[in-house]
Amino acid sequence: MNNIKLAPLLLVFAEVATKRSYTAAAKKLGLSKSAISQQIKRLEQDLGQQLLIRSTRGVVLTAAGETLLARSELLDEQLNMAFKELSQVKAQPSGPFKVSVPPFSEKEVVMPAIRQLCIEFPSLIPEIVVTEKWQDLIEHNLDAAVFGGDIKDCEYRALPVSTVSEVFCASSRYLAQFGTPKTLDELIKHQFISTAWHRPKIEVFDNRLENKQLISLRHSVKVNSLITALEATLLDMGIALLPEFIAQTHVESGAIQRVLPELRGRDWHFYFLHQYTGEKPQHISRFYQLYSHYFLKACGRVTDLQ
Repeated sequence: MNNIKLAPLLLVFAEVATKRSYTAAAKKLGLSKSAISQQIKRLEQDLGQQLLIRSTRGVVLTAAGETLLARSELLDEQLNMAFKELSQVKAQPSGPFKVSVPPFSEKEVVMPAIRQLCIEFPSLIPEIVVTEKWQDLIEHNLDAAVFGGDIKDCEYRALPVSTVSEVFCASSRYLAQFGTPKTLDELIKHQFISTAWHRPKIEVFDNRLENKQLISLRHSVKVNSLITALEATLLDMGIALLPEFIAQTHVESGAIQRVLPELRGRDWHFYFLHQYTGEKPQHISRFYQLYSHYFLKACGRVTDLQ
C-alpha cells in the first residue's frame, strides 16, 4: 500500500467525517461533491474497509471510520502547524546570515546595510567575510556574496549592484610638489601606484567610456589591495587609478584630488550572488536593496531607499 498517495485522501476523509456532510466538505475544500465522493470511495477501496455510511440524516461513521478519523484529525493539525511555522519563519527570518563582501566598502556600504537589516530583522545573526577573492557560496556556506569583476561560470544567480569606473587621484601634497598633469602626456611622466589587477598598458576612456586609449605609466610602487593603494595615495607616493566609490569620500574631504577629471579607467561590474532559483527569502532581497543603495550613495549617486 502506497501510504504517501493516501495522505490527500485522508485529509478529504477527515473533512467529510468532521462535518458529517459531503456538501459542507466540498464547499470547504473547493471541490465538487462528486470529486469528494470519488476520493472517499478510492480510500475505502485501498483500505478494504467501509468508512462512511450515507443516510437521510447525513453521514455516519463506521467503527473503522471513527478510528481513522482520530488519526486523520491529528494529521490535519500537524500539517496546519507545519505551514504556520513556515509562515512565521518567512515573516521573521532568524539565525545565521553569512555574506562575503569586497574590502574597503565596510564603513560606507557594508555596515550601514547590515545595521539597517538587523533593525528590520532583529533575530538575524550576521557574519561578514571581507575578501577580494572569489568565494563559492556552497563551499564557504554563504547566504550571499558581493563580487566585483568578471564572474566565474557557476549556477548562482547574479544581480547587478552597480558599474564603477576607476578615476585618477593623487594627494594635494603630491600635486603641490610635482604639479598637476593636464594631459595624458604629462601624466605619463608622473609616478604611478600600480595594482595587481592593472595590465602593463592601462585602458583610459573619456567620461562617456568612449575614445579608448592605452598608456604605459612609470610605477613608483606596486600593491595587491585597494587598502594599500589608497594608503599609498594618501602618503603622497604617486597618482593612483582608484574605483570611484573608494575615492569619493576622500575627494570630498580634500585628502585627495581627482587628476584629469575628464578621463577615467575601465568599468568594474559589481554583482550580488545568491543561489535561490525561485523567490528569494525576504532578508536576502532586503540586503541586496540596502547594499545597492549604500553602494550608489558611496559613489555619489543618490537613491530612494524604501
